[in-house]
Amino acid sequence: MATSPSAQGAPAGSGVPEAIHRRRWAILVVLMFSVLVVVLDNSILNVAMKTIASPKPTGLGATQSQLEWAINSYTLVFAGLLFTAGILGDRIGRKKVLLGGMAVFGMGSVLAAFSGSPGELIGFRALMGLGAAFVMPATLAILVNVFEREEQAKAIGIWVAAVGLAIAIGPITGGLLLERFWWGSVFFVNVPVVIVGLIAMVVLVPDSRDPAPGRVDPLGVLLSVVGLVLLVYGIIKGGQLADFTDAQVLGSIIAGLVVLVLFVVHEKRSDHPAIDVGYFRNPAFSAAIAAVALVFFALMGVTFFMVFYTQSVRGYSALQSGLLILPLAVAQLIFAPRARLVVERFGARAVCTGGMLLVAATMSGFLLLGVDTPIVVLEVLFFVQGTGMAHIMPPVTTGIMQALPREKAGSGSALNNTFRQVGGALGVAVLGSVLSAAYRERIRDTLAAVPGLPDSVQRSAGESVEATMGVAEKLGSRGQALVGPAQDAFVHAMHIAALGSAGVAVLGALVVLAFLPGKEGPGRAPDDGRPRERKGASADR
Repeated sequence: MATSPSAQGAPAGSGVPEAIHRRRWAILVVLMFSVLVVVLDNSILNVAMKTIASPKPTGLGATQSQLEWAINSYTLVFAGLLFTAGILGDRIGRKKVLLGGMAVFGMGSVLAAFSGSPGELIGFRALMGLGAAFVMPATLAILVNVFEREEQAKAIGIWVAAVGLAIAIGPITGGLLLERFWWGSVFFVNVPVVIVGLIAMVVLVPDSRDPAPGRVDPLGVLLSVVGLVLLVYGIIKGGQLADFTDAQVLGSIIAGLVVLVLFVVHEKRSDHPAIDVGYFRNPAFSAAIAAVALVFFALMGVTFFMVFYTQSVRGYSALQSGLLILPLAVAQLIFAPRARLVVERFGARAVCTGGMLLVAATMSGFLLLGVDTPIVVLEVLFFVQGTGMAHIMPPVTTGIMQALPREKAGSGSALNNTFRQVGGALGVAVLGSVLSAAYRERIRDTLAAVPGLPDSVQRSAGESVEATMGVAEKLGSRGQALVGPAQDAFVHAMHIAALGSAGVAVLGALVVLAFLPGKEGPGRAPDDGRPRERKGASADR
């Protein structure tokens, strides 16, 4: 380890060894590889959902609720274990945790690719979530430990842009694979990325840890996972039954909320909590965390139903649907690395509020979309939405990471990713359920009017537009009368879900407007609130 970084070219007063400081941008590229593979997997899955919903041998014949669980099994395990993953990284070394997480993620990808049923896919996706839980906190924690504070906003902006890159590459890659290979190839493609990433990490990435780490909190982990699973299961089941007053639905939701309250009480009383609730006494920190959760709630919910709009309603292929998402990713790639410059000029509060309002406006803009709307309208909405996202995520992520000392970077990263994943999971569950309930209500009379269609078939056909289209295909010429009403019913349900997303984004705008800090005065030191020196931290070559 370098003993005199300032003498060898690192910034004066730096806590980063000079050898690591020299290769910091190469390290960032490797960390982006890790983020890329984790986000790539979800963006690919979104495009593949229609194919997986198809009957065997084309797909697995998954229902809409099973598709939601294929997403949420990943995100719930991911979110539930992030706290522990962050603490373990701080304790035993972030590089070790990153390598282990990537290996588990790769194994889960292979198993998911060869799933024989929707149940197996859900289980192997959970295993992938386990690996991802150890990858994401480590990447941000390592980033904070190899970049000085003055460069962290720029580095985090580039890290966030990697998410935009994955959003672009994922659907296109998924579409190309689905045109040439079986549906499992969308998971198997992760394997070469994981192998390249593991080799690069061994060679380039330094290890770092907290000299005074906390202990693992198994009870806290258990309570968080159980609470989230019960809550989201109740919401999904409510949409599936189109009845949120059902005893099973209410019981699951209430039980989930009770367990999550117990989780918070336990964390407050524990001397080694999985999450230090004291962090939330800082209004700016809490607002940044809330902004992350709310924006991903809106975004993931919309992404879920937009795939069915482009494929089932508009008739685009999986590859074409992937290409249609490009403006969203391009906007993030353009603006996310530059968001720090806008924040320097106008302050985080104004920039994030503006970004949230842009997202809300695009969600409302989805009301313009119909069965025959020019597709350029969707492209413009996606680009504006990506622009809004690019001016939200870098500032709030930087704020979260800089609110904590470097020694606790793993915990800070875990909190950031936990609320992002929980927000996304609940967005898919809540908005997916709203979509399902609204669609079922709209298509019910049309299905009932089909002569000779059994009640059981009517119920299954009313679950989603894809299910209705499947019944229409089986009925042959008689089923053609279902196609138009099914598309109209889906667009109606999509509009209701989009309004819900817009409302959540407006709520996010109000939160950041009220609690995020404004523009820093010229007299403030750039590292107010946290010393630059890291006397006790270790960063090994």
